[in-house]
Amino acid sequence: MDDAMTTADDLGVAMDIADRCDAITFGHFTDRSFSVAHKHDNTEVTDADREAERTARELLARARPDDSILGEEEAEVVGDRRRRWVIDPIDGTSGFARGIPIWATLIALEVDDEPAVAVISAPALGRRWWATTAMGTRARGPDGSERRCAVSQVNDLADAQVSVTVNDGWAELGRSHALWELMLTARRSRALGDFWQHCLVAEGALDVAVDAVGLQPYDVAAPRLIVTAAGGHLSDVDGVATHRSPTAISTNGVLHDEVLRRLSAPLP
Repeated sequence: MDDAMTTADDLGVAMDIADRCDAITFGHFTDRSFSVAHKHDNTEVTDADREAERTARELLARARPDDSILGEEEAEVVGDRRRRWVIDPIDGTSGFARGIPIWATLIALEVDDEPAVAVISAPALGRRWWATTAMGTRARGPDGSERRCAVSQVNDLADAQVSVTVNDGWAELGRSHALWELMLTARRSRALGDFWQHCLVAEGALDVAVDAVGLQPYDVAAPRLIVTAAGGHLSDVDGVATHRSPTAISTNGVLHDEVLRRLSAPLP
């Protein structure tokens, strides 16, 4: 089986996982049939998170029994170290628990430590995004139509649409002031949060997305490929192209250096 066929098959597995997880998470979301607990870091977890991740792991155990798996809610499964599935069963659990529809299942396959396949499925929004390194990024909207995604060509921050997620981590980095200045410089600044802001960068609807501090690989692996396969760039606040950093900034690529420069500016 050649590499292209393998990637197509892996994407098929990821889409199947997304379908199965959507059925679980959307059902719980619509009928509010879940309980909420708090983990050691005080973040929320629900029955839906656990059931969706368990289902994803069971499917992978059948379809890709030799592969490694990293998920948010259960211990890592170490198998083939060249191939690791990275799963966030519900990105945006806090909003999910409160009835806010901005949440999604994030699925990525790393090959040799780099994302090669990604699917982000947000059933409450009626949207899904998927990407491979060769195919690029595609999206499906509420009407069922599909289209190829491409980042914007906006080249001036004063014309840019920006999404910023502010949390205490930015203050701990000493960059809250720089973040505020970035927001004020942009044409429009919003706080859309989590996966969605990065997907909107990939679609060209946003030009810059700055995530919260304190991220894990399962928060960033899928968005990283979704953005880069659409022609954009995702890095940490120091400019390293990675999904293993506690920070993540995505842009259309044109604005990336300026955004990093502004976020590293010293306090006045």
